[in-house]
Amino acid sequence: MIRWEEFEHIHVIKKLKHILSSWWSIDVIFTEENGYIRGFQAGENKLNNPVVDFFLQKDSGREMFADTVNKAINELRQSDKKYLVKKFEMTGFDIAVFPILIDNDFLGTSVALGFFHNSDNIEERYTEVRERMAAFGADSETIEKCVPGIRNLKDREHEHFCEIVDLVSQEVVTLHLEISARDDKINQLNKELGGRYKYDSMIGKSKPMQELYALLDKIKATESTVLIQGENGTGKELIAKAIHYNSPRKNKQLVVQNCSAFNDNLLESELFGHVKGSFTGAVKDKKGLFEIADGGTLFLDEIGDTSPTMQVKLLRVLQEGTFVPVGSTESRRVDVRVIAATNRDLKKMIEDGSFREDLYYRLNVINIKVPPLRERKEDIPLLIDYFLDSAAKNNNTPRKNFSSKAMEKLYDYAWPGNIRELQNEVERMVVLAGDDTKLVPEMLSGRIVEMGEKSKVQGARVHGKLKDALEELEKTMILEGLRRTGWNKSKLAKELGISRAGLIMKVEKYGLDKRKNAR
Repeated sequence: MIRWEEFEHIHVIKKLKHILSSWWSIDVIFTEENGYIRGFQAGENKLNNPVVDFFLQKDSGREMFADTVNKAINELRQSDKKYLVKKFEMTGFDIAVFPILIDNDFLGTSVALGFFHNSDNIEERYTEVRERMAAFGADSETIEKCVPGIRNLKDREHEHFCEIVDLVSQEVVTLHLEISARDDKINQLNKELGGRYKYDSMIGKSKPMQELYALLDKIKATESTVLIQGENGTGKELIAKAIHYNSPRKNKQLVVQNCSAFNDNLLESELFGHVKGSFTGAVKDKKGLFEIADGGTLFLDEIGDTSPTMQVKLLRVLQEGTFVPVGSTESRRVDVRVIAATNRDLKKMIEDGSFREDLYYRLNVINIKVPPLRERKEDIPLLIDYFLDSAAKNNNTPRKNFSSKAMEKLYDYAWPGNIRELQNEVERMVVLAGDDTKLVPEMLSGRIVEMGEKSKVQGARVHGKLKDALEELEKTMILEGLRRTGWNKSKLAKELGISRAGLIMKVEKYGLDKRKNAR
């Protein structure tokens, strides 16, 4: 089954539609194989050509449109034509019906409408459209404002227009096959991994999260040291808790310490404890976190912020299981599993001399890389559902929901603060919504709206040669896509529906070298 609603938001299709609208004031909509419109909701969506919008906002207009398209589909099935241009009798203008064929199955159409095809009696056609609009209740001012916008496409223009509409149909086919392949992979992965969308307090059903769950299953019975690497806000502490509470040490204590919260002296006292009189203010003996966590797990967050001196002392505990409290001369032995986490590049720090290589390898027995939210955006709806359910429960209020437009803005945003930023945004919107149960784009933070707008390609030029305009669009889309995907050509090639080799050729053609365009 084709997911028509998804294609309305695909970047390539949106830009092709924008070209058709800018150059010829033509709209493109999708229909199923029976001619009924998909991806367009009367009252919610608005078409660019005001005459087209006037008729298709009406129930009778959509019914007669479906009947016209259905007749065109039957005609196409009985011929070898690539497309068909027909007059939409209810409106007086023409439509062009392009089939969407997948494995020779006729699954639907892309229909361009709101133009005249090489008409010799253009004034009569305009008069006919005026009469049709008047018959359906349009006033004379609206008619005179809208009708002159309908273009009469001569043969050369018609040829270019058809090429672009055909590209829309091809994109639907490409994306449908890609989505089907992706769904097959996800279904297979779900079978292998049990289809989980939750692991303790972690939420996500994307491939990166399923792979993370599988890794956690493998290491839960081990005693090995674990190094968790990921950006701020990705949930590194949640992973540490999941490891502890699924391990043989789950009945013992999990102790958490952020290494960047103290200077060296205070951190040493926190971790290893001190004896009475060892420094000003040490009025009694104090146990350190290693001693408190004896038999359990110690989670050291931001391990990359520790000094070389502290790294030596941590290495000794990891290697020998012993430490010396501040001010003491006697060493103490503990049995502690250490889980460390950082958002820093420890390998680069080793090269710079700011992190010990021996400590790195002692910590990095098992390495867990936490994917940022921008690389698993399919988990956003699951996370939002969880946050909205929690807000409703905690506040004892009706559950709120995001509008489709607001959700689209959340998908467009890069989430530099990851899950923590998403959670704060949802909480903020729930508070600002008050008694409203629908969360709309106007409630979003300015940075999310602004970044979403900046990430979009600006309007295509509407003058000059079509070939130049298309190349300009292609160059801009590729550059924007490279920036959005972190210059991952394989990922962008799949997104654009072209081969990786083809994308590399286009990058070279347009001079889109990363070093020149990274800013």
